[in-house]
Amino acid sequence: MKLLDRRKFMFLSSAVALTGIVGGTVHAQTVSGLFDDIPLEDNVMGDINAKVTIVEYASMTCPHCKSFHEKILPGIKEKYIDTGKVKYILRPFPFDGDRRGEAAFMLAECAPNNNYYAMIDALFSTQNVWAGQGNPVPELLRLSKLAGMTEADFKACLGNQDLLTKIVDGRNKAVKDFNVRATPTVFVNDEKLGDSTLDSLSKAIESAL
Repeated sequence: MKLLDRRKFMFLSSAVALTGIVGGTVHAQTVSGLFDDIPLEDNVMGDINAKVTIVEYASMTCPHCKSFHEKILPGIKEKYIDTGKVKYILRPFPFDGDRRGEAAFMLAECAPNNNYYAMIDALFSTQNVWAGQGNPVPELLRLSKLAGMTEADFKACLGNQDLLTKIVDGRNKAVKDFNVRATPTVFVNDEKLGDSTLDSLSKAIESAL
């Protein structure tokens, strides 16, 4: 399945955000099978037995995803995840043909010692360095070494075709089965939010609790 190019994707992101709001109220859409037959095993942050699950589909090269990760998620983590009420899952959704975004998620998946989310943090914080113009390899290699990988590990990870296939298959499944069209797209249990602000996410969590 061919996804939208980056400019169309960003336009659609704005359109989706607007259509999710009617009369100032954010409407959620119920989906089914959000946890069924997922190609890539989920990395869970928080108590695996938490009553509420947040699933976010994100692109590592998406500025809106960086903003969500740095400005919204920390508050949710402190209030709900760290207290055992909610668990959080970040699923890869690289843009079609976005090799840097694919590589970033591959390296996060390969990070040793369960450092997936630590690597995600590092990648988002340096997004303007490796996701912009120029050669991304030096910065990605530097981050990988900080996460405990060797240069050989780095090369092996980026050459792992099976991992790349699972990331792409997961993205395509999200498009086909869960109607994911923009990043970030956030689910609270089986409800896809029409907006991913701190207020709307908090309200959805409280309702699910």
